[in-house]
Amino acid sequence: MAPRWTPLLVLWATVGFSLPSLAQTDPLCLPPVLERLQTHRTQPGETLASVAQRYRLLPQTLMNFNQNLGPGPLATGQQLRIPPFNGFSVTVPPGATWQDLAAAYGTRADLLFEVNGCVAPGRSAFIPGQRGSDLENPLETYMGLPFYPLPQRATVGLPYGWYEAMPGAEQPTFHSGVDLLAPVGTTVLAADGGVVVFAGQEGAYGNVVILNHGQGRQTRYAHLAEIWVTAGQTVRGGEAIATVGQTGRPDIPQPHLHFEVRQEAPIGWVAQAPLSHIPPSE
Repeated sequence: MAPRWTPLLVLWATVGFSLPSLAQTDPLCLPPVLERLQTHRTQPGETLASVAQRYRLLPQTLMNFNQNLGPGPLATGQQLRIPPFNGFSVTVPPGATWQDLAAAYGTRADLLFEVNGCVAPGRSAFIPGQRGSDLENPLETYMGLPFYPLPQRATVGLPYGWYEAMPGAEQPTFHSGVDLLAPVGTTVLAADGGVVVFAGQEGAYGNVVILNHGQGRQTRYAHLAEIWVTAGQTVRGGEAIATVGQTGRPDIPQPHLHFEVRQEAPIGWVAQAPLSHIPPSE
């Protein structure tokens, strides 16, 4: 089970990093949002709007999680439930899948999978955004990354997307990147210029390099052998940053580069289809 299920969704408050993985028992997967609610005890003079502003939420989000809230001053000492980002809780119909819920609420199934702990739907689920709004429903956005992440075009060992069955998984699971087959030791190249925000070992990813490219763009390179860059370093597009390895917990046995493309959104770094953003095969 590898970096397929990578909610890297919120832990990165400063650099955008948190590496949740897919397996239900994998400690890298962030707990469900509904298990990460904070408690806020209201102070004299606070209003719904002021508390929402403090936590960078919409007032409607606080109303979704706290009954009988109004726009005026709040009672001092009142305890409010605070989610990490905008959204609402729903009761899950028996037998519903993440794809069913995504269709019902106009969002992406992989987002629901990740923010709800990378497990099958339970009795309730967190839906990012607001009812009837796609304000926080990230769509595929062409990034136009100018460089292929390997010196030569590679065969795809495992594509991006949903899979009904994966090794070690008992439910449909989501592969958040593409596995590009390449021998161990093959040079890995930066898909665009940017800043290294992480370079090191991280759970299922093994040795991983993460680059931020500006304008909410990010790429990730996992299962590396050697890492040739350090956090904070600026790199050029096409620059050698690492070598292919087999560290971490790869999804397939063949040596490969696990490559991800992500777009920043209010809920964190959201996976995109990698092959849509890098130069096509020649």
